[in-house]
This record gives sequence, structure tokens and C-alpha cells, in this order.
Amino acid sequence: MSELITRPVRDELKKMGLEELRTPADVDQALGESTGTVLVAVNSMCGCAAARMRPAVAQAVKHGKRPDRLTTVFAGQDLDATDRAREYFTGYPPSSPSVALLKDGKLIYMMERREIEGRRPEQIAQTLKDAFERFC
Repeated sequence: MSELITRPVRDELKKMGLEELRTPADVDQALGESTGTVLVAVNSMCGCAAARMRPAVAQAVKHGKRPDRLTTVFAGQDLDATDRAREYFTGYPPSSPSVALLKDGKLIYMMERREIEGRRPEQIAQTLKDAFERFC
């Protein structure tokens, strides 16, 4: 898919302060080599990401308690980076959009697509804030 089409979708999360991980090396540096908590938003071009996940993440990251680092990979676009990120999501099949929370390189929370579909952004954001309160 053309970068002209995907650029606005990428930029939406970057404007929220999420660091884009575009290569497996970026992913390993962010997830495997860091300490503390890291959020990974698995972005996509689907309507579920546009109407639910990205607005929910925007709300959740404004919460007082949040992960130390905010990151994103783009499913369907940055294939190698997304595949590498999913290697860290042990016990979960590929899902996009989705949101993962890791601590010291280990998965501690996962919100799969099935938990995003059919829910309002406010509901999803509250679930994420609850996870931030519990794990961050």
C-alpha cells in the first residue's frame, strides 16, 4: 500500500507521542533491551483501528499513570517489525489492531482485536487505564 495512504494513519499515533518501530532491530531495542513498562499499539488500516483503537489509545495515554514508553508497529505495512513484536506477545495469536503492555521485556497485558471490536473508544480507553493502574 502506498506511503501516501498510510502516512496519515502512521502520523496519528506518532502525534500522540508513540514511537514508531519500523524494523526488527527497533522492536528488540524497545522491547527486549529496555526496563520498565512499554505499550505497543499494533496499528492497522482497518476501520476497527481508526474508529476504536487509535482514539482509545489517545485517551488512555493522557491518564496520569501510564507506561514508561509508548510505541507502535504497523501490521500489514512493516511486516518484519510487526512479526518481531508478536514474538514478544507469547501465548497470543496475531491480532490487529491490538494493544500490548510489557514490563522488562515480558508481556504482562494483552488487548486483542476481539476486545476492541464492537466497543466504544471510551470503554477501550478505560480498560487500558485500568491496566495502567494495575501494571505501571
